[in-house]
Amino acid sequence: MYKLFKKELSVRVYASEETREALPFSRLIPALENMFKHGCTVPRRHIHDIGTPEAPLTTLIMPAWSDAGFMGIKTVNIAPNNASRSLPGLFSTYTLYNRDTGEPVAQVDGNEITSRRTAAASALAAKFLASPFSSRLTLLGAGRVGSLIPYAYREVLPIEEVTVWDINPPASERLVMQLNQDGFKARVVEDLQVAVGWADAVTCATLSTQPLVKGAWLSPGSHLDLIGSFTPSMREADTDAVVANALFIDTEEALEKSGDLIQPIQLGALSPDAVIGTLEDLCLRRCPTRSSQQEGTVFKAVGTALEDLAAAMLVYQS
Repeated sequence: MYKLFKKELSVRVYASEETREALPFSRLIPALENMFKHGCTVPRRHIHDIGTPEAPLTTLIMPAWSDAGFMGIKTVNIAPNNASRSLPGLFSTYTLYNRDTGEPVAQVDGNEITSRRTAAASALAAKFLASPFSSRLTLLGAGRVGSLIPYAYREVLPIEEVTVWDINPPASERLVMQLNQDGFKARVVEDLQVAVGWADAVTCATLSTQPLVKGAWLSPGSHLDLIGSFTPSMREADTDAVVANALFIDTEEALEKSGDLIQPIQLGALSPDAVIGTLEDLCLRRCPTRSSQQEGTVFKAVGTALEDLAAAMLVYQS
């Protein structure tokens, strides 16, 4: 006979505001660095094209588990056409489980986890790769992730001035207003060449399928952070920007997922061996960073479930 278990599951639900409050960048960036140092198991993500040519929709399923006793699964839906609907381009959910029993212990706001851990990972990379004197940031993309980048970067660099560009000008204006209220000197820009050349650090958080940043525009010693290109057809920087600077990636998957890397490789302009290190390598101090203040650096990220798990555990244990 089967014994019936009637224990009621106790799943803690963290809404967006509670999730956000539990993930200040002052705590989240060190939590990511600690997880990259100690590691966890991260199977390859599942990617499914679910939408139609008129309404494209990509779904990602991203699991991870650690020796700390937790396992988590994130489901992400990306809809590039949502801007025309006045909706975010990304929605996600996250469930945290007890690794030993499989019991769900928390439902955490996936949108907050994704956006905040993405900005935190970019800042973590910039901590190692950008000039420590970086005070000027140019941001391309004023959406959910992009709007967090200046705040994350301010935790690791002396960022004072920010220029913002977005395909939707009102979004740029709203973000600039908020940044100015929060102590930055921010302004909207339209001329990308001037804005990129002015900056110590340039971050792209868009869904672009065409290069927005040209390598010829980058100033000597600047840091280029590429967040948005997570499929082979997407690009945020031209080939020169990628091949003419010291190249780092978040995980090896970036070489297989991002058009910013795949397309230059297919053209024969970039070798996978040109990658100096991953974010794990940087955190473990097992690869060089920049060789001089005049050397430019590029960090290409596609995201990893390791970051999601670190963030969800931080929320649950806060």
